[in-house]
Amino acid sequence: MNRTIPNGARILLAFIRKTEVGRDDRASYDVIYGHKQGRLPKRLTAMTYGDIIDAQRQWSKNHGSSAAGAYQFMRATLIDLAKANPSIAGTDLFTPELQDQLGYQLLLRRGYDLFMDGKISRTEFGKRLAQEWASFPVLASVKGAHRQVPRGSSYYMGDKLNKALVSPEKLEAVLDQVKASRQPAPITPPPQPIVVEKPVVADPGELGTPAGKSKTVRTWALAGLGSIVTAVGNFMGGLDWRVQLFISAMIVAFAVYGIKRRFDLAKAVRDLKAEFST
Repeated sequence: MNRTIPNGARILLAFIRKTEVGRDDRASYDVIYGHKQGRLPKRLTAMTYGDIIDAQRQWSKNHGSSAAGAYQFMRATLIDLAKANPSIAGTDLFTPELQDQLGYQLLLRRGYDLFMDGKISRTEFGKRLAQEWASFPVLASVKGAHRQVPRGSSYYMGDKLNKALVSPEKLEAVLDQVKASRQPAPITPPPQPIVVEKPVVADPGELGTPAGKSKTVRTWALAGLGSIVTAVGNFMGGLDWRVQLFISAMIVAFAVYGIKRRFDLAKAVRDLKAEFST
């Protein structure tokens, strides 16, 4: 008997231990009803499965109930679980690992998978848990074992022995946490590529050369100078002088922009080299 216990069931089992025996640590697995484990000849987890079932015959009389372990297994429950799981031997030690497996079996019996699959409601699953563990409250008014019981009361209200030890709101919050544990992790979108603007230059390979010696700068400068000379030469004839002046001004403006852009790129390259060299 060694089934993998899902994370949601482990959350719920820890809550059951805390509610049933007041703690969820290693010592919780040695507790018997009324915290009278100090009267036992040895710790519960050092006893065998068969020894515990035999001893439980007297516990109801001597201690008030046969409930044993972290999940307060009744004698009839342990006998029934052993019948349903032939792999359990009477010589098996009542270890925390075995108790967790038994507790998980009880969760499955009460509809854990149905709840996780959305086939029964939180309220219905809460009622089934309250039928298994008397310290749990019902989440809505229901016909209990002995009478009609209101929300928040033990399913076994009226037996003068059991009562709910946790609020229905707390149980609902835990069940929501259990249900959420099965939700798939959110899909993280892949990082968007960083688009770096590619500088438009006449000769990208010359970015490392001083701007004053750049062929690009010289080309723009000659274009601008040629435009001015052409405009002056044609000033007295050819196209209207205003048209000539407009064309020349546009060419000169582009030349100035190109030269400035080249100086800016050269400075950026120098800055990058300086940054990586430190």
